[in-house]
Amino acid sequence: MARVYNFYAGPATLPLPVLEQIQKEFVDYRGTGLSLVETSHRSPEYDAVHNRAVGLVRELLQVPEGYSILLLGGGATMQFGMVPMNLTGGADTTPSVDLVLSGSWAKKAAADARKFATVHTIFDGSDGGFTALPDAGSVRSTAGASYLHITSNETIEGLQWKTFPRVEAPLVADMSSDIMSRPVPVSDFGLIYAGAQKNLGPAGVTVVIIRDDLLDRTPESVPAYLRYRTHADKNSLYNTPPVFPVWALSLVLEWIADEGGLGSVADRNRRKAAALYEAIDSSDGYYRCPVDAAYRSDMNVVFRLPDEEAEKRFVADAAERGMIGLKGHRSVGGIRASIYNAMPESGVEKLVAFMKDFRG
Repeated sequence: MARVYNFYAGPATLPLPVLEQIQKEFVDYRGTGLSLVETSHRSPEYDAVHNRAVGLVRELLQVPEGYSILLLGGGATMQFGMVPMNLTGGADTTPSVDLVLSGSWAKKAAADARKFATVHTIFDGSDGGFTALPDAGSVRSTAGASYLHITSNETIEGLQWKTFPRVEAPLVADMSSDIMSRPVPVSDFGLIYAGAQKNLGPAGVTVVIIRDDLLDRTPESVPAYLRYRTHADKNSLYNTPPVFPVWALSLVLEWIADEGGLGSVADRNRRKAAALYEAIDSSDGYYRCPVDAAYRSDMNVVFRLPDEEAEKRFVADAAERGMIGLKGHRSVGGIRASIYNAMPESGVEKLVAFMKDFRG
């Protein structure tokens, strides 16, 4: 079997042991005579998988009591609307929310939030081309804000919060591209949401971790499926869940646990990122990372070459050598190496060696 190193930003590379286990069990799930994806979501087989996934999220992230863990459809994009739809209903006056405008995904969250509330942009990174974040200790929520929203890792611009703000308003974070890549102080957040297709599994399931007191803010006008309370009360089984993505999620989380948990995963992720940034910074300017060194992402390493023609050759030559998905996002260009949890260190080592050879 010839597998390439997959540097795509998402859907992203998955742990090989997980893929092999799915392949082994897909047609006949553990001797039941049928696939898990065709059995009832009320069956004991799926019930065990579902609850194992929820339990591992709580265990690995050390989610404290007083928080509910939801497994939803719609991706993080659905959460751009669900968050303000649910969390601004308790305001006595016209609701307002705070938002750190850190990049492309924060812009999308802001656009949907404006449909439900006044958005206060407490930091606008567009002035500097989305190359830096505010110091976490300097971030303050405004009086009366229903919540303060951040994007923990911007996949397109290659920015990542290294520490998180502690604010009066509930802190809400889109962690789609770096959840489970490091320990997180969950108790500092009111709500965390994350699409699966980076570090959690294939697209199709979204993990939401919500503080229980926020479940009762939702106006009665919000439809049942779009209410967090609906899913919390039904253990995310209000309707048929996305069975296959949840199964894959449970296996990925088991893999993380077997790897030593988030501390071990974070150490490996830091080593991978450090090796790539060293290759960039030691290239005498041939490779250039535009991001402030204090906020460079450990998940998505972005850089430029001297010109676009060189970048095209870089992507093509890398693909010939078994490294795919290195073209930067179409909105910004350049090169992007996404090195999520399942990217082995050998993949980064091969990319670094190629970068040195390509530079000549």
